[in-house]
Amino acid sequence: MAQAYRLNDLKTKPAAAATQNACKLCSPLGAALVFKGIAGAVPLLHGSQGCSTYIRRYLISHFKEPMDIACTNFGEQTAIFGGGANMKLALDNILTQYTPEMVGVATTCLAETIGDDVPMFIREYRKGHPSDELPPIVNVSTPSYQGTHMQGFHNAVLATVTGLAQSVSPDSEPMSCINLFPGMVSPEDLRHLKTIVEDFGLKTMMLPDYSQTLDGELWSAYQRIPSGGTPVEAIAAAGSSRASVELGRVLAAGAETAATYLEEHFNVTAHRLGLPMGIRQTDRLMQVLETISGVEMPVKYAQERGRLLDALVDGHKYVNGRRAVVYGEADLVAGVVDFLSEIGIMPVVCATGDRGGQLAAILKETLDPKHHARVSVLAGVDFVDIEEAVRQAKPDLIIGHSKGYSLARKLDIPLVRIGFPIHDRVGGSRVQHLGYQGAQALFDRIANTLLEKRQAASDVGYTYL
Repeated sequence: MAQAYRLNDLKTKPAAAATQNACKLCSPLGAALVFKGIAGAVPLLHGSQGCSTYIRRYLISHFKEPMDIACTNFGEQTAIFGGGANMKLALDNILTQYTPEMVGVATTCLAETIGDDVPMFIREYRKGHPSDELPPIVNVSTPSYQGTHMQGFHNAVLATVTGLAQSVSPDSEPMSCINLFPGMVSPEDLRHLKTIVEDFGLKTMMLPDYSQTLDGELWSAYQRIPSGGTPVEAIAAAGSSRASVELGRVLAAGAETAATYLEEHFNVTAHRLGLPMGIRQTDRLMQVLETISGVEMPVKYAQERGRLLDALVDGHKYVNGRRAVVYGEADLVAGVVDFLSEIGIMPVVCATGDRGGQLAAILKETLDPKHHARVSVLAGVDFVDIEEAVRQAKPDLIIGHSKGYSLARKLDIPLVRIGFPIHDRVGGSRVQHLGYQGAQALFDRIANTLLEKRQAASDVGYTYL
């Protein structure tokens, strides 16, 4: 039986234990999302039809947008003899039907298990079309047994940058452009981040950018490839940017990333920050942009910060001392906990499906040491493990995505939905988490959730609280 481990004694779920209702999604899903954020790109999964169907289902239910994901359509013979022929046929079909500007190939568990050499398949395909102007074909290895959707997401960003970024002359001047690697956040967050950077007088190469491709306008006719996304040529020019800003404290604690690759190979300074959730982390982002641009933070953001502080003072009595459970992908959990620590809510359980282990170290830096013994951190866990920890912790609210709804309903604890996936409410793609505005919206939702619970439980039915 699983246990809830304290922050000072983190342990993960045994690798051999069966998973029930996982607190993560498959690795190729994250890669497909990245490729959907590149202009004119088509994601191609090298594996079985069921994998692409599963991924489309999750992305469509969250974003409420059409989702074309190509597949090499493994069958019994392919699983035995390899998928090289299927890869060639899939690429032929994609180039004929979509005329893409890039094809992003992500491998599934089956393709990785049988040992398909996808880079060799791509080289052979190019050799077979010597006279054709083929688009870039980016390949990323994404077996789900080696990671979560977040590993797939970040690995796809890295693979795209390493595959497309080109050398620049050592004498050339850096562009007035920065590379922004925002992590897996909402389209509304992506739009807000772009606006912030532009307000500092900088241009942005944001990778990925699905703010339009997965949250666009109503179409009068079906578009096989939605408009929007990061242009391939902009990614190719990433090596001449002024700097890179990469968001995610857990990501920063890990291996090579797109920002570190550009710093090592093109001397593009990497600034690696946490997700700007709350005051502290948003302040850090503003300071970095001031350093890069030489421009002071615009007045409108100082005003947003001031309004947020005023709201926190006004609502402090409703949230202070409350206890929360936070679950989801590790970087989002770290960002939420950082914000909760600013508003006086105690995170008593922090859980993630990621087995990386960096989350506990980051939370130790975030939380006051006197609270460490009160926090349970679970890594590589499912919702059965989380439920047991929640029963012991007896929190006032739960913060996480829709996969935790059954748990919240069973234990009669209110759920504040954030992150991915949100498939039992509308507007998941429009939830804002980042910046002072995102913190304001999240604070209001948390405070109102607590007030609603208190009001519903009252025998009197207070109209003023």
